[in-house]
Amino acid sequence: MDKQKEVYMEEAYELLAELEVSLLELEETPDDAELIGRVFRALHTIKGSGDMAGFNDIADFTHEIETVFDFVRDGKIAVTKELVNLALSARDQIRTMLDESEGGEAADDFRSRGIIMALRELLSDVSEDTAILKEVQVPTPSENVMFNDLEGNVTYRIRFRPKRGVFKNGTNPIFLLNELRELGVCSILAQTDAVPKLNEIDPESCYTYWDIILTTSRGINAIKDVFIFVEGDCEMNIEMIDDDGWLETIDSDYKRLGQILLERHDLACDDLMRALLEQKRIGDKLVEDNLVDRGIVESALAEQQHIKQVRKKRHEIAMASTIRVPAEKLDRLVDLVGELVTLQARFSQEVSGYEEDGEQDNAELDNAGMDNVEQDNTELVSIAEELERLTEDLRDTTMSIRMLPISTTFSTFKRLVRDLSDDLGKEVVMETEGGDTELDKTVIERLSDPLMHIIRNSIDHGIETPKVRESSGKPRHGAIRLSAEHSGADVLIRISDDGAGLDPEAIHSKAKERGIISPDAELSENEIFSQIFAPGFSTSEEVTDISGRGVGMDVVKRSVDELRGSVEVSSKKGVGSTFTLKLPLTLAIIDGFLVKIGEGHFVLPLSVVEECVNLEPEEMIKARKRNLINLRGEIVQYIDLRELFVIQEGSSHNERVVIVEAKSDRIGLGVDRVIGQHQTVIKTLGKAYKNVEGISGATILGDGTVALILDVNQMIQLVENGV
Repeated sequence: MDKQKEVYMEEAYELLAELEVSLLELEETPDDAELIGRVFRALHTIKGSGDMAGFNDIADFTHEIETVFDFVRDGKIAVTKELVNLALSARDQIRTMLDESEGGEAADDFRSRGIIMALRELLSDVSEDTAILKEVQVPTPSENVMFNDLEGNVTYRIRFRPKRGVFKNGTNPIFLLNELRELGVCSILAQTDAVPKLNEIDPESCYTYWDIILTTSRGINAIKDVFIFVEGDCEMNIEMIDDDGWLETIDSDYKRLGQILLERHDLACDDLMRALLEQKRIGDKLVEDNLVDRGIVESALAEQQHIKQVRKKRHEIAMASTIRVPAEKLDRLVDLVGELVTLQARFSQEVSGYEEDGEQDNAELDNAGMDNVEQDNTELVSIAEELERLTEDLRDTTMSIRMLPISTTFSTFKRLVRDLSDDLGKEVVMETEGGDTELDKTVIERLSDPLMHIIRNSIDHGIETPKVRESSGKPRHGAIRLSAEHSGADVLIRISDDGAGLDPEAIHSKAKERGIISPDAELSENEIFSQIFAPGFSTSEEVTDISGRGVGMDVVKRSVDELRGSVEVSSKKGVGSTFTLKLPLTLAIIDGFLVKIGEGHFVLPLSVVEECVNLEPEEMIKARKRNLINLRGEIVQYIDLRELFVIQEGSSHNERVVIVEAKSDRIGLGVDRVIGQHQTVIKTLGKAYKNVEGISGATILGDGTVALILDVNQMIQLVENGV
């Protein structure tokens, strides 16, 4: 595939995502002109660029949809649910056509024709003179905003002075000015200094002329084309006054008022010099002396303001400019940074050993040689500390590049909620909060499936039908709320609904019936709710296309576990349910807390570590017997990691306890030795160890040894299950 097609496809996928969001918002506010414009522009760009890139089938199909929204933009067709449904179906068809070009499933031509026929049917109510599908001109390369070989934005100063008899030829200057507005950012001021007194006005004569400041990428020929049929009936003057930044630096000021008036020939140089001698504002002085009309001054001031805003916007875009980088290159960069972190740790460890050796050598040296050794030690330590600082900065910067706002995922579920609620005969709205919360792109990509299953489950099992909701005193519309917020080194994502809630008794009974729990098991409410994540569990009595097979919520649990996260459920019958997902910000590099048990090294995520305490021998014996410790008057559950992992060698009499936060509680983990904070590059375990519980990965230490990364939540689950 050639480069032009690759660029088109990348941009087209982004435009389709934007199109879907815009259509869903338009359904809620059908009179929003800005949203209608966004939809039309997205379709227009997909069509025009597709034609240029060789995607003629996409261009022809999109042309039909664009035509309908051209009528919508002109106010000839209203935005209805039927129109939005057809537009969303058309959007899906365009995506299928794009996927087909990458080797995906072939697009159904019959479906395309059906959509086109339905769209044309919508035009049947439009008057015959406008119902014919209009041909929209395909953009030329200079008009196409999707490729890099564009003509830049240029600002022009235009004075349009129609002749007095222009009305007699059937010309309306307002229509011409409106065409100019379509070309770009436009400031228009009407000059009325030639308008005579009321008793002298000829109603069939034009006395007004206009000053226009236009910023456009279409070029001067596009401007001339607007006035091509009135060239003989007007005086036109077009001057370029700003050319995409080549004429100014970032901090440069635009021309002064007097200079603008001179360039326009609205003021003589001698008159300007005389006015400058007065200690008054130049504009006020010129108007006071009747040298120029007030409208002329206002026009010049408007030009100054227009250029200032254009340059400010251009500078903001330049400062916020982005480049498109393939994901594999970014992943490779993260891998290299990870290797650098490991190498830096090794260097720091070597320097630490060299420093200790140097201290021993100092005892054997005389005073003359001691200064040189100390100087060498100090220099190496300084280099190691500086390297560590730079490595951490590089790590943080690289990881921030991979961070994306979670709103990119939230927006995709609006369509799911809309379509699923329609299929089930329910009325559901989706609300979002915290969409600007950022997560690693890998986490976001793998988060889509669990969120989808939770939302589907909430709509199908949670939200009641409108009649049931009204009978119970609830509004007809149910609500699905998605929110995200940072919590230390984690992100909390909550999916809540105001539906019927979970029935603990029904879940408990079904779990016993399916043999998931023993018949005599006594569980807390939270433990009962956690049974919905068991494979094959479902309270639905019938299997539908949406639910009943028991393969949804276990996918959620498995996916969240793979992301080293946790999921909790809270619910109140008749009020609603909330699913809370706690996920790490990144899966690549984390700040870890290194401990030692026997001869082995283990890493705990630093974000869960609260403190470390010593355990006296007699307290250690009690803790191992009771699995509890007394922490300053607070009883805390204790887990001996040596016993949990069946480690025999190197028993310790001075055991340390690391206090961690897990499952909204504090847990004490018994270790032999605490080493301290450690930058941890996460490596996945091999296939043979992929499903080992309590271990989420591994990392390589500075000396080349391997340390296992502990999953605190899974370890606690192992202990609770008696493993």
